[in-house]
Amino acid sequence: MGFELDAVVSKLQNLATSDHSSVVSMNIFVALLCACIVIGHLLEENRWMNESITALLIGVCTGVFILLVSGGTHSHILVFSEDLFFIYLLPPIIFNAGFQVKKKQFFVNFITIMMFGAVGTLISCTIITFGVTQIFKRMDIGPMEIGDYLAIGAIFAATDSVCTLQVLNQDETPLLYSLVFGEGVVNDATSVVLFNAIQSFDLEQIDPSIALQFIGNFLYLFLTSTLLGVGAGLLSAYIIKKLYIGRHSTDREVALMMLMAYLSYMVAELCYLSGILTVFFCGIVMSHYTWHNVTESSRVTTKHAFATISFVAEIFLFLYVGMDALDIEKWSFVSDRPGTSVAVSAVLMGLVLVGRAAFVFPLSFLSNLAKKSSSEKITFRQQVIIWWAGLMRGAVSMALAYNQFTMSGHTQQQSNAIMITSTITVVLFSTVVFGLMTKPLIMLLLPPNPHKGTSSTNSILSPKSVTVPLLAQESEADLEGHEVTRPSSIRNLLTRPTHTVHRLWRKFDDSFMRPVFGGRGFVPVEPGSPTERNGHGWH
Repeated sequence: MGFELDAVVSKLQNLATSDHSSVVSMNIFVALLCACIVIGHLLEENRWMNESITALLIGVCTGVFILLVSGGTHSHILVFSEDLFFIYLLPPIIFNAGFQVKKKQFFVNFITIMMFGAVGTLISCTIITFGVTQIFKRMDIGPMEIGDYLAIGAIFAATDSVCTLQVLNQDETPLLYSLVFGEGVVNDATSVVLFNAIQSFDLEQIDPSIALQFIGNFLYLFLTSTLLGVGAGLLSAYIIKKLYIGRHSTDREVALMMLMAYLSYMVAELCYLSGILTVFFCGIVMSHYTWHNVTESSRVTTKHAFATISFVAEIFLFLYVGMDALDIEKWSFVSDRPGTSVAVSAVLMGLVLVGRAAFVFPLSFLSNLAKKSSSEKITFRQQVIIWWAGLMRGAVSMALAYNQFTMSGHTQQQSNAIMITSTITVVLFSTVVFGLMTKPLIMLLLPPNPHKGTSSTNSILSPKSVTVPLLAQESEADLEGHEVTRPSSIRNLLTRPTHTVHRLWRKFDDSFMRPVFGGRGFVPVEPGSPTERNGHGWH
């Protein structure tokens, strides 16, 4: 009996110690987050640095410090967990991307974005897979199967364009921003879908039918994930419009928007769909309908709340990756073969550069062929920036690599350890080295024009613009006094498809969608509501 009591006391003491160490870890992490934000602010005008690189470097420095203090036993406060990444950190980042995106540019360039994000990712994955299959066999890094090579292709096809997006301006370079931004989201979703598909297929018996099955599976995932996101966004708009929750509490409105967005992501993951695509399109639909149905104070709150949560999650991620980069357990496995690890990293980096160039320039050429106006065409300088933007690798690559080559963050095989350390090296090198050169490169290729911001913005918002998007947010008042020319023949319809699609969408949106789901110009039935003062809308 005494022995059992001692065992219970010992367990409680261990639990108390682990709880205390968790509290200490979180304290340090939150303090580091604050430091990242302050240092990022101080370096705002710096020619080289940006917030993500600052967080990554602070993470690495903290890892070195912990390594020295612990006498070389461990280097991180928190072990990198793909669950933490995919369930808690990624959803707010992707949702905010959809919520804040300029839908006008995004939908005008939708086909080009899909070409870069989906077709480009497949090309990049194929080139990387083919390259590693040929080179790694000769390098003798250990036992690897065809599934591992395909997984490496999917892992390193996942780009991280955060650094470039932090430098580009949505108003000054709307075309470039929408292409880099849109491709980044679709690329993340495609890489994760590819990775999951590779894991679910039996790769022992490869035949031509598998390729068709794979494409069918991909299209099914893409469409169902998108529809689920749109459905969740419309449901939130309908509930908030019908119940007008803001008359009692604006907090409930904000909470409902946040929770329904998160719920859409979790339902997608539960149904083995792409949560990234679901929550992205949920963000787009919520900004088109739901956001206009809430009170004015809730609009300000949600806009800033989503942006802030996304910002903190992004900083947390880079800090997290930087700190985990010096995990002593994985590096000790490759300590007897440092040359191999460096060689593998160099090969992967080279394949990333080639794989990226292999689709950016040819697909840009194809995209330009389909565009009549020279202002819509992607210039060579812009193509170089798009190529550069996708060279950086980030947390998605890390999370997928951990999924493939570790068990709960730990690895026992040398070949797996080499792959993890090489992924870490590629992520650090690409983010820091390429990230540092991003600002100067963009300044060199696209010198800032003081007048460009205004003229560009005006042209985007011009109601006369032919390239109006699928989900534009201009109110009907903007279109008054401007004659909208309707296509007089099939030829006009084919030469101005975007304009025609927009006109048909606007008609459908005004007649069927807005009366049911609200949106711009909606006035709640409840008297005395903040939006009633606008004096326009449906009653």
